[in-house]
Amino acid sequence: MNIISLENVSKNYGIKPLFENVTLGFEDTDKIGIIGANGSGKSTFLKVVAGTETPDTGKVVRANGKTLAFLSQNPSIDEEATVLETIFAASSGVMKTIRDYEFACQELAVEYSDAKLEKVSLLQHELEINGGWEIETNAKNVLTKLGITDTSAQMKTLSGGQRKRVALAHELIFKPDILILDEPTNHLDADTIAWLEDYLKRYTGALLLVTHDRYFLDRVTNRIFEIDRGTIQSFGGNYAYYLEKKEEQETLRATEGHKREQLIKKELAWLRRGAKARTRKSKHRINAAYELMAQPKEKAKAEIDIAIGSKRLGTKIIELHEVSKAYGDRKLIEDFTYLLKRDDRIGIIGANGSGKTTLLEIITNRTKQDAGEIEIGQTVHVGYYDQESRALNEAQRVIDYIKEVAEYVTTVEGNQITASQMLEKFLFPPAVQYSFIENLSGGERRRLYLLRILMSEPNVLLLDEPTNDLDIPTLIALEEYLDDFAGALIVVSHDRYFLDRTIDAVFKFEGDGKIREFAGDYSAYLEIIEREAAEMRSESTLQRASTQMAQAAGETEKPKSNKLSFKERREFETLETEIAESENRLAEIEKELNEFATDAYKLNQLIAEQEKLNAKLEADTERWLELSERADF
Repeated sequence: MNIISLENVSKNYGIKPLFENVTLGFEDTDKIGIIGANGSGKSTFLKVVAGTETPDTGKVVRANGKTLAFLSQNPSIDEEATVLETIFAASSGVMKTIRDYEFACQELAVEYSDAKLEKVSLLQHELEINGGWEIETNAKNVLTKLGITDTSAQMKTLSGGQRKRVALAHELIFKPDILILDEPTNHLDADTIAWLEDYLKRYTGALLLVTHDRYFLDRVTNRIFEIDRGTIQSFGGNYAYYLEKKEEQETLRATEGHKREQLIKKELAWLRRGAKARTRKSKHRINAAYELMAQPKEKAKAEIDIAIGSKRLGTKIIELHEVSKAYGDRKLIEDFTYLLKRDDRIGIIGANGSGKTTLLEIITNRTKQDAGEIEIGQTVHVGYYDQESRALNEAQRVIDYIKEVAEYVTTVEGNQITASQMLEKFLFPPAVQYSFIENLSGGERRRLYLLRILMSEPNVLLLDEPTNDLDIPTLIALEEYLDDFAGALIVVSHDRYFLDRTIDAVFKFEGDGKIREFAGDYSAYLEIIEREAAEMRSESTLQRASTQMAQAAGETEKPKSNKLSFKERREFETLETEIAESENRLAEIEKELNEFATDAYKLNQLIAEQEKLNAKLEADTERWLELSERADF
């Protein structure tokens, strides 16, 4: 069913056309990802579809009776409202009933009275009548997964990331027919992003989202809209499908361009034979030749070019010796020692507020450690890309902001280019270079800030959440730059794809000041964690079985059983392995059920395998118990 239609929709930003004469429709089962460069109009497109901005031309038509929820990058909130009021904000309907019920429960918990108890009972009855319990249960699950625990806190006391999660919770709990999300993964940790990914894969309404997280985009969407040079092109598949089709398009475009150039050469040669020769040719041929040469060549798509060199790095880099940091009773870092090496590529992960940014702030001397020492080599030049872009001065012109760092910069090839030329490589044309920073989009500001950091030619690079607000083309260019970066890299990120592309070691902040090191990229870290969890589950199963056996033996005194036969002993020895393998495979199936949620055939196969494995696991465990009673330990 067509749920939204756009008819000849156009939108300009000042004199710049973002998209023109767009005509397309969304089905109620579409999960659409929007991609494009910063400033191309992704967020504006979402606002036009959501109805918070009016198109310059054309119209947006929504199917009758369909509800819509929109999460913007910077959602507007009532500063004085509590978290609970914000989450269940509604003037009527089920959401208001749930909010009233939660308030009534809080009041009853503070002070009991028959009147308050009766009010809770009445609201419970109302929720049963209008089907509100399902939404209330979903609400508790969403709040738990998003880490929202104190619903009595005022919104003005929350950080930007916490506010975004509260706003996201409101939209998810509302369960609209059309859900529109602008950068929903910003400010979420990796575990929460994985949960949101699974949640949206199971979501039954239409979904339209902008995100830089390519794993998220690939696993959630079934359709891609690309905004490029004023047009919107639709691709009927996920992000991997989009990349395949784009490669085919570029190959075809290159082939067609070559054919056209050859044809033009032939026509030019024909025309140059002279007036006498041309009189014997048809007038149609002459006109066709001129038309062919007059056709405008397609303008090449501008791509960011990070070609900046780095300063020489000596043998001593950065050394941390027994560094500790705490805020009150909350330990962030305790007795952490590490000697950074020249070729280190370290990814730092952990829950929000666990101390990841604090470690970078300590290294750059913006925050003082409570204990321990930090030694920095004489040749070290640190480039610190912080979350807040604190070095940005919105009152400056773009060109002046960059010239503060350097008038000229040396490229990786050893050439010197001007600051203006470097800005052009970062997709800031001359007209933009003399505008003020405050006029740039959020993504353009982050890209400009990145350029300033890199123009200082660092040899130790600290990146704190670099993927927030940067578009996918910029991220790809940054990843390629880091491939050849001749220095040490430390990156704090929740972007799983970016971590897999750029690091070879993981430092995880596990809480209470503990930092655990893992070799390999983020996917390798996940494999280690999953293997450890499977081993713990297997050990737990065997421990429960042993406990049950011991209890059974203690309850009744049985005559000593016959010893196991050779065949039974072989069976007993293999059962433990088979039980562990079954549990590991069942854990894998759980993940695959989410991954193939939209593939009915694969889903049926997995469910059948799951049922068979559960039956086998139960039988194997019972058999192991039976044999263990007779085993000679």
